[in-house]
Amino acid sequence: MKLLAFVTTTWLLAMLPGVGQAIMLRQVLVRGRRAAMMSNLGTAAGLLIWSLDAAAGLSAILLANPAAFATLRIAGGVVLVWLGVRGLLALRHPVATLDHTAAQAASPRADFVTGLAVNLGNPKAGLFAIALLPQFVPAQAPQFWAMTGLGVLWAVVTMAWYVLVIRLAERAEPCSAAGARRRS
Repeated sequence: MKLLAFVTTTWLLAMLPGVGQAIMLRQVLVRGRRAAMMSNLGTAAGLLIWSLDAAAGLSAILLANPAAFATLRIAGGVVLVWLGVRGLLALRHPVATLDHTAAQAASPRADFVTGLAVNLGNPKAGLFAIALLPQFVPAQAPQFWAMTGLGVLWAVVTMAWYVLVIRLAERAEPCSAAGARRRS
């Protein structure tokens, strides 16, 4: 029963609008499904890292240190600004940006790193890891391994949600301005 509650909670967390969903939408509409799926893998890797940090107690130490937490917030802000600037610069060349074949020139690794950086730069993910995961660990279970397992499950649930978002965006793309420009 606790596992079902955990899956439901993480599914609802994944559904909350945020930077992760914005990145998935941007990737699928501008760069295509493959780029979005690689960013999705990067996001999942970020959740696993936050979960391992929480299981090892590192997230609690980081979040208890105001200077370290401020540094993380600033680094996260820099990542978001960098992604925003890249998006704005891409608007200067809309035809090349909207052409999925031309957009494939960027590497899958760069797409993965985009998802990873967005997730690791998001202190909310760390807060969720240290606040959420321990609540679902059974009393008799080894804390580290149980939290690690829950982190893997959290990453899988989030990935599943983002796959759905990617698929829906892909289907809606012909109705979007990007799809209309590509057809003309």
